[in-house]
This record gives sequence, C-alpha cells and structure tokens, in this order.
Amino acid sequence: MSPNKRSAPFITADYLSSVDEIAAYLNAAIETGDEGVLLAALGNVVKAGQGMTALSRASGLSRESLYRALSEDGNPRLSSLLAVLNTMGLRLSVEPSDSAPA
Repeated sequence: MSPNKRSAPFITADYLSSVDEIAAYLNAAIETGDEGVLLAALGNVVKAGQGMTALSRASGLSRESLYRALSEDGNPRLSSLLAVLNTMGLRLSVEPSDSAPA
C-alpha cells in the first residue's frame, strides 16, 4: 500500500442494521461449524445493537457472564443463548441438513 493511501478498519457491526441482516449473518456463522466464529458473530451483533449493558438488563443476565459467554473462547449455556437471541428479536430453529438420512 502506498504511503498516501489509508484504509479504514472494517467494523462488522456497522453493516448489521436490520433483523434480517443479523439473522443472515448469524446463520452464516453457524454454517461454519466453528463455535468461536458464532460467538464472535454474536458479539458483533451485540455491538451493532443495544450494547452489552442494555442486553444485560433486557435478558436478565449479568454483563460479566455475557462478556464471558460471548467471548471467542466462551461456552454459553443454551438458556443464555436463547435469552440473548430472544432479546434481539431472534429465535433458534432446527432444520434438516443436506446429509440427513432419508
């Protein structure tokens, strides 16, 4: 890169402005099969939306537990994940995979 050109950092949260975009983003993260990617994506969604403090109040989960659960190395309980998704106006669903037995 030439010294005269500067680039701005890419901030995912800046591009997550609707529930449909957020759902598509989280579904793409889930499809990777990597838990760390999903947790990082959830963190980006929180940054794009209400923030950790407001999410904590709305979900009934402490900020500390949210930070821990949504860190890349986090291991959230299903109840925590459902509470976070519900607070963001999302829900978890299950559908057959392409490799499901007939």
